[in-house]
Amino acid sequence: MATDILGVEAYKRLGATMSKRMTVIFEDEELYTAVKVEAARKGRHAKDIVAEAITEWLEAREDEELRVGLEEARQEWKEKGGVEAGEFFRRLKAGAVR
Repeated sequence: MATDILGVEAYKRLGATMSKRMTVIFEDEELYTAVKVEAARKGRHAKDIVAEAITEWLEAREDEELRVGLEEARQEWKEKGGVEAGEFFRRLKAGAVR
């Protein structure tokens, strides 16, 4: 995986061992059946589909955290009189920026 979702790689570097097995109990029988049917239809194991869904969920959480940070930085930039890059370079070329 390209990103370090929630610090997993850092956790591994500390020498911590991670369990590779987990029991998931589906309280929603329709969800369980949908996963098993989709797995059969795609020729995949249900565990792989569940792992993929969890990975996508974790990445979405990480993306949301980054988005919030970006929005905060953008707001601060606006409050401090930030200028878009294109405008900045136009001004620089015109000699208006020193």
